[in-house]
Amino acid sequence: MGEREFADVLREAIQARGLGLGRIQERLRARGVSVSLATLSYWQSGRSRPERRDSLAAVGLLEEVLEVPAGTLSASIGPPRRRGRWLSTVPDRPGLATYWPRPGAVEEAVSEVDIRWDERLTRISQHDRVIVGPDRGERSYHSRQVLRAEADGPDRWVVIMHLDEHDRPLPEIRTLRHCRLGRTVRRPADGLLVAELLFDRPLRKGETVITEHELVNVAPYPPATNYERKFRLPVREFVLEVCFDPAELPAACAIVSQLDDAEELVRAVEVAAEVHGVVLNFGPGRYGLQWTWPE
Repeated sequence: MGEREFADVLREAIQARGLGLGRIQERLRARGVSVSLATLSYWQSGRSRPERRDSLAAVGLLEEVLEVPAGTLSASIGPPRRRGRWLSTVPDRPGLATYWPRPGAVEEAVSEVDIRWDERLTRISQHDRVIVGPDRGERSYHSRQVLRAEADGPDRWVVIMHLDEHDRPLPEIRTLRHCRLGRTVRRPADGLLVAELLFDRPLRKGETVITEHELVNVAPYPPATNYERKFRLPVREFVLEVCFDPAELPAACAIVSQLDDAEELVRAVEVAAEVHGVVLNFGPGRYGLQWTWPE
């Protein structure tokens, strides 16, 4: 059987047992296993399936919670998916807005731009640099990326940016290298900016392109407490830098990461004027830095 069958079996078992996902999560936790509500939802919808060792162990306990015969769920999972998360041909890609706080608003904004080439561009390398001012405000974000075309024709990259503080002005987007601005969608009420970065020319299959762009905020600057990159498709290398004013350093910093069907991981890092994190062959999922300021 394949992943679709696992989703069907799980969904039928949940309906027969009459438990909500929150109750299921609580009962799994009582058995010593923590599974997020998002993961349970993805499993029953078919968006993802359990593959890691801890996820497979959870399935056995899930059978107990749902009171189905042992092996009912595990037998329907099927063989492991092909590995190599850096490949652009990853099966069961998450939706474009999966990791955003308001997926509906993101999907509506993205519908106004051309995203047809998104899955034909392999993320080779991405490097984000965030500048935080002495007032603890987000000044700018610089992004450099290396992309490879997996078919003839890709001619653009779509940027999605979300501000947590919706009462702040949206940033200005500036193209720096090998791209120019295409269609731009600004939704201040949702804190959303979506923009097309058009390449110098369409790429041929196997060609790579290096682009750089910058997002620059205007005063009053939004308060800076975190930065996160969402990866709908895997990236071979991601580098994140956050640069603080030496006279105004945070009290604590941590790297936060989460793969699509795993628990969130938080790892403390040393506070400095420049804090960075590096991850290889990462995604789908999200990766970022968060920090707290002295009182």
